[in-house]
Amino acid sequence: MINKRKKSFLYNNSLSITFLVLAVITIGGQVLTGLHQYNYFLSEHHQNPIGILQYLKSGHFIEATFENWESEFLQMALFIWLTVFLRQKGSSESKQLSGKEDVDRQPEKHPDTPWPVRKGGIILSVYKHSLSLSLLLLFIASFLLHWYGSNKDFNEQQILEGKSTETMITYVSNSRLWFESFQNWQSEFLSVFAIIFLSIYLREFGSPQSKPVDAPHSETGE
Repeated sequence: MINKRKKSFLYNNSLSITFLVLAVITIGGQVLTGLHQYNYFLSEHHQNPIGILQYLKSGHFIEATFENWESEFLQMALFIWLTVFLRQKGSSESKQLSGKEDVDRQPEKHPDTPWPVRKGGIILSVYKHSLSLSLLLLFIASFLLHWYGSNKDFNEQQILEGKSTETMITYVSNSRLWFESFQNWQSEFLSVFAIIFLSIYLREFGSPQSKPVDAPHSETGE
């Protein structure tokens, strides 16, 4: 018999809440350890240590935070968009090799349909791609903040060492900015490849990201 009791808010949102809590905890850890590292750097240059509020506005914190965020949003945006067109035989992360799936059907109006579907027109056209577009915008915003923070951190170091600074426009050609980006991008792309490829042969019982344990390796889709 199906249990129809109303689930609690925590139960219904436990997955997102867990990852949000983990994000907050790890950001806190980043702030504390980053502050310690940055103050050590300042002490080496005979500067006074700074507090947490000052550190949150420093290039060191801004650069380190958003260079990671940009890579996450980039890989998620590309992964979602590319899975529309590309396939991987046997992977749970791919659509089936042929035929239409539920996600390919055109939206229809019904009582519980989201309001953009009821509105139609350009609003619906944007909503049909709103997930990848939102992630793309988050990537762009994160990259701009990474660029700003990296330039600020670079200039702070240059000043302490008595060297010349660079404007943001000039800094865009600095290899340091792109090294910071590429070292994160490659790890994200590798992790996506790993889950796509490993899901062909490996299983996780009970996870919607895995095929059923008894599914053949050649079976594509969840």
